[in-house]
Amino acid sequence: MSSKLRKKWFDCKSIGVQILSLPKRCALSRFTKTPLALAMVASLVQVSIVPIALADSSTTDKDSHHNSRTVTTQPNIPSDVAPYLNNSAKEPKLSSKVLSQLLRERIKYVFVIFNENHSFDNEYGTFPGVNGLYSDGQKPRSPEKTPGFTQTYTDVNGVNVTVQPFRIGPEQNSSVVDSVDHSHTGLATKIHVVNGEPQMDQFAYDEYTRFASKGGAGNISTGTQYANLVMSHIDCDTIPFFWKWASRFTIFDNIFATEDTPSTPNAVAMLAGQSGETQWVKHGPSGQSYTVGSHTGTTQGPPLVNDPQPFYGSQFDETKDNKQPAGTQESYADTNIASNLTFASLPLTFLGRDIKAVLSNNKNPSFDLPDIQQDIPFIQQLGTTPVNWRWYQEGYNLEPTDTNGVASHNAYVSHHNGAQYFGYIANTPQVSDSLRGLGDFFTDIANNKLPKGGVFYIRGGYTNQQGLKPAITNPNTPADEIAAINAAKSGDDDHPSYTDRQLSEAMAARVINAIASNEKLWKQSAIIITYDESDGFYDHVPPRILSYGPDGLPLSRGVRVPLILISPYARTHAVSHVEGDHNSVIQTINAIFGLPALASLPDEEQALKDGNSAEFNKFGPPGFEQKYLGPRDINSSVSESLLSGFDPKRLLGISPALPGSFAIIPDNIVNTLPHYGSKGCQALGITPEDQRQGIANKVPTGFNPLPSTYPAANP
Repeated sequence: MSSKLRKKWFDCKSIGVQILSLPKRCALSRFTKTPLALAMVASLVQVSIVPIALADSSTTDKDSHHNSRTVTTQPNIPSDVAPYLNNSAKEPKLSSKVLSQLLRERIKYVFVIFNENHSFDNEYGTFPGVNGLYSDGQKPRSPEKTPGFTQTYTDVNGVNVTVQPFRIGPEQNSSVVDSVDHSHTGLATKIHVVNGEPQMDQFAYDEYTRFASKGGAGNISTGTQYANLVMSHIDCDTIPFFWKWASRFTIFDNIFATEDTPSTPNAVAMLAGQSGETQWVKHGPSGQSYTVGSHTGTTQGPPLVNDPQPFYGSQFDETKDNKQPAGTQESYADTNIASNLTFASLPLTFLGRDIKAVLSNNKNPSFDLPDIQQDIPFIQQLGTTPVNWRWYQEGYNLEPTDTNGVASHNAYVSHHNGAQYFGYIANTPQVSDSLRGLGDFFTDIANNKLPKGGVFYIRGGYTNQQGLKPAITNPNTPADEIAAINAAKSGDDDHPSYTDRQLSEAMAARVINAIASNEKLWKQSAIIITYDESDGFYDHVPPRILSYGPDGLPLSRGVRVPLILISPYARTHAVSHVEGDHNSVIQTINAIFGLPALASLPDEEQALKDGNSAEFNKFGPPGFEQKYLGPRDINSSVSESLLSGFDPKRLLGISPALPGSFAIIPDNIVNTLPHYGSKGCQALGITPEDQRQGIANKVPTGFNPLPSTYPAANP
C-alpha cells in the first residue's frame, strides 16, 4: 500500500469508516465536526466494499417476493446517464440506521406524486432490467415460466379463447384507453388464489364474463375487447417522461397495492398503511346507519374495500362551518358513503409533541378520536418535532380552471382524497388546513410559501390545468372518435377512465420541474412517483397474501404497481427489488423524519395482536393467521422501506449530488403533444425488452382500446 493510500485509509479510520481509493483525502472529513459524524462514530459504523446482490437465475417468479435480490443496475447505459452512474457492484455498505441518519441530514422535503390505476407490467413490463413480462431483469424468461402469461377463457359458443400480453403504441392512440375491472371482487377473481398462492391467470376471464354474461351481441363484443385490453402494455413511446425518470433514477419493481381493492382503500393506505383493519378488529365490520333529511343509509366499512365517498362532506355530515367539499362528478348515493375513519395515520404522528393541543380543537372528539385514545398520549410523550404536511389535490378548492372566483369542485375526485376520510383530519381545523388544491402547490412553490420541510402529496383529477387536449397519435383516427376522446380523457392523474397518459406525465413533469428548478429545494428533496392500485390490468408477479377481509376475499395485498424514486441522492439507472406496498412509503417517511411506526402505536399494536385470533382467522383459509390486520410499517421480510433507492456515495459526499437539471424536462417538450413526436424510445435511447429480444408483437385483430368510450369500433 502506497504512503498516499495509507494516509487516506488512516484519515477515514479516524472516524470509524473504512473506504479505499478516495480522492486526495477522506471525503467524510468534512463531517467530522458534525453531529452526524459523531453519531456514526458512536454506532461504530464500518463501511466495506461489497457487491450488491444480483438476481438468482434459479429463482422463479412464483417465489420472487422471497428471493434475496436488493439492487441491480439497468443495462444499456444512455450517454446522458453515464457521467452520473456509480458502480453499484462496489459501494459503501451502510446500516439502515446510518442511512436514516444521513437522510435526516440531507432530506427535508418528501413529495409524493400519487397517480391512479396502472399495474407495473402495464407500464413497465418491457423496461430494461426489471422483473417484467419477458425477463427477470437479468435473463430472458419464457412464457411458460411467467405466471398468467397465457390466459384462457371459454366464450359463449364454447370455444376456448387464448390471450397473451401485447404492446400498444401510437398507432393505437395508446395514451388513451378505457378502465378495466378493478372492483374488489373482480380483482380477487383476476389474481385467482389457489392454496394461498395467486395464479394471476383470470384477468381475461373476468373481463370477458362480466360483459358476456349479460347476453347480447354488443355485450359479447365488449367483453372480447376488454379481455384483450386487460393484457395490453405500453412502453417509452407512450410514456417517455416516466421512462426517462425511471432510467435516470431508481425504479422499484416489487411494490404492490396495499389492498386488493379499488382506489379509495389504497388512498387511505398511503397515509395509514391499511384501509381500516384495526377499526374492524375493534368494532366489527358493520357501518353506521344515518337519517339526515330525506337521506337514509348505512355507511361502508371498516375495512374499506370499495370506493365510497368520505363521510365528511357527504349528506350525512351535518357540519355547518368549514364543511369538506364534495366532487360534483362523484356518486353520493345514500349507500355509497364511508364510515368515519378513526385509526392512526401519518397526519396523526406528524403532530408530534403538539398532538394534544391540536386535537383539543377537534369538533366531535367522541366521534372522531375513539380509536386513538392510547396513541395520543404515547405520541405526546415521545416529544417528536411536528412535521409539516399537505395533501394537494386538484379540485379540492378554488382552482385556476374555475371562473368567477368560485370553487366548482368539478375536477375533484373526492374518493381519491385519503385524508378526508379521517374525522380527526377533516373535523379539526388546524389539521384540515393541510388539505389544498393542486393550483395551491404551484402557487406555494412560486411564492416560496411551502412550509419549511415536510411531506407533500400531489394528486391530479378530472381535468388538466394547462388546458391541453389528449394526444392523438394515430393520424387516421376518425373525427367522431377524436371528439369522444377529447370529451372523456382530459384528466391528469393517470386514471384510464378519464385521463390521457401524456397529460398525466405532463402534470408530473410540472411538479418535478417546479421542485428541481429551485436549487435550494431540490438539494433537500426526495420525490416518489407511485400509484394507488393496478386498475385490474394484468401483472405476472403474485402478491403475497397477508390478510383476508370479512367477506372472505383476499384483502392484502393487491396487484403490483409502479414506483420511482427521484432525488439528488438517488441511485442512477438502478432497479430496487425490495418487497413492499404503500407501507414502504410510510416507512421511508418515518426514517427521514424520525417518526414512530404506526404499527408501534399502542392502539394499533393491540389491534394487530387481537386480530390474530380465531374470531378473525376464520375469514382466511384453514390454518391462515391474520398477522397483518393493521399497518406494517416496521421493516421486515414482508415490508421494506425505499432506502435502497438512495446512493450511499452521494449521501456520504463521496460522489456529488445529482443536479436538478437531471430531472427537469423543458416546458416546451412538456406542453407539446404527443411527447417527442411519439418516438420516445428513440429520443431516450432505450430499447424495450421485447424489441431487444426480437419478440413479435401481435395486436389482436380488430382491437379497440376504447370499448366503452368509442364502442363504434368494436367488431
